Amino acid sequence: MSKILVCYFSASGVTKGVAVKIANVVNGDLFEIEPVDKYTQADLDWTNKQSRSSIEMNDRSFRPPVLKKVDNINEYDTVVIGFPVWWYTAPTIVNTFIEENNLEGKNIYVFVTSGSSGYEGSFNDLKNSYPNLRFISGRRFNGRESFEEYKNWMIGFNNGGD
Repeated sequence: MSKILVCYFSASGVTKGVAVKIANVVNGDLFEIEPVDKYTQADLDWTNKQSRSSIEMNDRSFRPPVLKKVDNINEYDTVVIGFPVWWYTAPTIVNTFIEENNLEGKNIYVFVTSGSSGYEGSFNDLKNSYPNLRFISGRRFNGRESFEEYKNWMIGFNNGGD
């Protein structure tokens, strides 16, 4: 049986809620991707070009520091990474997480939270940025899905895809 780690970055709590549901469905362990400096509402104001998130997303090479790495990453065969969609892709803190944890050889599933943006842009950006990693599948959630909807996506974990 594969050991599953569900990692998430959540700025408002929606992604955390989805991550908890997914971890419950797959009996996985949870890991929060926490920034050293928490994001405030002002930091997240995408309409302000001087907000922290706007500045970070305008420099895709920027890597916000995270509080911790996964101590036991080698114990996991499957890693699920969740985050809100920012500027049609993953927040740069997700890149920090990927680059600071050895995910080579693991099956990686991506979920995003968004009211309207799909997962495809984020998923493809990560696949293209990290061609040595095995990205299997992605999905968008808005946090209001039923247990069955999470479970149906998770069935793919045992089948190698969607």
